[in-house]
Amino acid sequence: MSDSAIAALNSLLRGTSIEDHEEALKLANSAIKAAKGNPADLTTAQHTRVVALVKLDRFDDALRAIAEGGAALDETCVIEKAYALYKTGELEAAEQLLESTGINTRAMKHLAAQVAYRAEKFDKAAALYQEMAENVEDAMYGEENDLRINILATYSQLEMQGKGWAVSEEYKKLSRDELEVFETAYNAACGSIAQGDFAKAAFLFKRARDLCEASEDLSEEDKKSELAPIIVQQAYVATKLGNLEEAARFHEEVVLSDISDASTKAIAQSNALILKSESNPYMAQRLAYTLPVVTGNDRLFEEQATIFRRNKYIIELQAQKFAGVKSKTAKILSKEAEPTISSSKCDLGALNAAAASELQTGKAALRRILPLLETRPTDVGLLLTVIQLYIQLQNPAQALNLLEAFFKRLEAATASDNNADVRFAPGLVALAVALYRQQGRHSAVRSELAKAASHWQSKQKAASSGDSLLREAGIELLRSTHPSDLSTAGEAFTHLVAAQPDDRTATVGLIASFATSDFAKVQPYLGALSPVEKLTAGVDVSALLDAGVAALPVVGHQQQQGKKRAREDDGETTGEQQKQQQQAAKKQRRKRKLPKNYDPAKQPDPERWLPLRDRSSYRPKGRKGKKRAQEATQGGYVKGDEETLELAGGAGSVKVKKANPAGSGGGGSGGGGAKKKKKGKK
Repeated sequence: MSDSAIAALNSLLRGTSIEDHEEALKLANSAIKAAKGNPADLTTAQHTRVVALVKLDRFDDALRAIAEGGAALDETCVIEKAYALYKTGELEAAEQLLESTGINTRAMKHLAAQVAYRAEKFDKAAALYQEMAENVEDAMYGEENDLRINILATYSQLEMQGKGWAVSEEYKKLSRDELEVFETAYNAACGSIAQGDFAKAAFLFKRARDLCEASEDLSEEDKKSELAPIIVQQAYVATKLGNLEEAARFHEEVVLSDISDASTKAIAQSNALILKSESNPYMAQRLAYTLPVVTGNDRLFEEQATIFRRNKYIIELQAQKFAGVKSKTAKILSKEAEPTISSSKCDLGALNAAAASELQTGKAALRRILPLLETRPTDVGLLLTVIQLYIQLQNPAQALNLLEAFFKRLEAATASDNNADVRFAPGLVALAVALYRQQGRHSAVRSELAKAASHWQSKQKAASSGDSLLREAGIELLRSTHPSDLSTAGEAFTHLVAAQPDDRTATVGLIASFATSDFAKVQPYLGALSPVEKLTAGVDVSALLDAGVAALPVVGHQQQQGKKRAREDDGETTGEQQKQQQQAAKKQRRKRKLPKNYDPAKQPDPERWLPLRDRSSYRPKGRKGKKRAQEATQGGYVKGDEETLELAGGAGSVKVKKANPAGSGGGGSGGGGAKKKKKGKK
């Protein structure tokens, strides 16, 4: 019995291919029972059972079988155990197992790269894939195409993480052959999404879909499974481009039962819900809670999980669930005391501020948010929210004060790479530079950029996230005439050239920085510049000299008044024709217009510039004429109401207004001679 079971298993293993894994599992179980006293046959049978369980996607059973087999089987089934751990979501255990054993075979390198990819260590996965792509001596047939697909997928994820600097320029460019495979076209489209180029992504997704539908190597079931994520991505890109009707049509084409990946199914349901634009926030919240929660190896990547969580909190804020959002976000933020510029943590800080202010804006929001900043002084998301509110209130000075205080706290804290990276994060430095420029503090701009450039130059990496900042800092410092600024710019460009020798901007910047101070550093790079002869090949020097110095056209007074002038000839003119045009364009004095019936022999009226009523010939209308006008003037002379008084010493006389006589019935308030009416006795 025992010999026949082992013989049957050996016959099965000698087969060229094994398709019936259930049959292999049955024979392996029979052989294990029969080989109790033979360790070699027992190990072979146990190994066969583990492989069959893995092929049947029974990964938990495979791990139990390896544990039951003892140390000998554990050493034999390293790759099977690591793969089963990877498929059950135990990524750390799988990574530790592979590193302890040694990643020395091509199969183990493939598995280690997959584990690193799923653990979101995309830089490590990219390094492993690139190493295998460069060593093709022991590669299997068709492996090169799979490597290219996986490399593009890894680089797309690096772009999503904001590490596009780690992507080689060689792999960013697709060849024509790669566009003939739907997997590479799909991964390239995902990379375009990460770069924000949605128009290109739409084209590549359509290309991937057409190739998948036309493929003759896939069955109809496989086509449905491969097309589902492509259509989901097409709907997302159409939404980002604003083509909502097209996005809705794509969602109608998605059949959830055809999607085998749980994370892709959850994304499709979430995007379809958002596209419906539910006007009732309470109904939207209820529908959001019906979305499936993905766990295990199919769980969402951090970027996707962050978007799901953010959408959920936003819906809750719209449903007035302020206390719940505030407590949930505060609980997550309290677990990480170190400052970070991670988008997931910054989003939580902004959402926490929105919940604390109950969606208010302006000064009312600041009164509620500023106390939170005192309790969480290193929360970058909360800080940026407060700065945005100050800018909306037209108070950029206070916003800059907060940012500078945050920088000082980071500089005064215990020195660490994380604090320094946050202090000189490109986004925060760009914000500080923008606020400095708004206030006209150009020296502060150069100082901030110089400090940031010095920090990122100290990094040992060949390339880092600060390369974009180094480039902009170098360009800004080149505008200065100070030798120290030019030296700092030169060091920044030197670092960039060492990291990316093909970067022409960095090369030109290096030459411009040291051209006047250290020609020896410039000389090796002069060959990268275009020759002067090539730049001036199509220039006719004689024609330029004949044409003279170009000058802006002078706007005449008539053109300012909107009057039409004749158009000049658009054709080329010689020097003589140009002089003739200039002479013809000279301004001529316009002939003065004279009034009708003008007699040059007649003397013009000298009072013609005076107003009509001030002329001697003026006669107002009315019976008394000019005399009446004089008497009607306010404050003027009134006849019969004055008397003449002689001045002492014969100094002359003066006319004054005549006083009312005592006892007169004038309208005065009380004359001395006026009789008072006595009260009569009753």
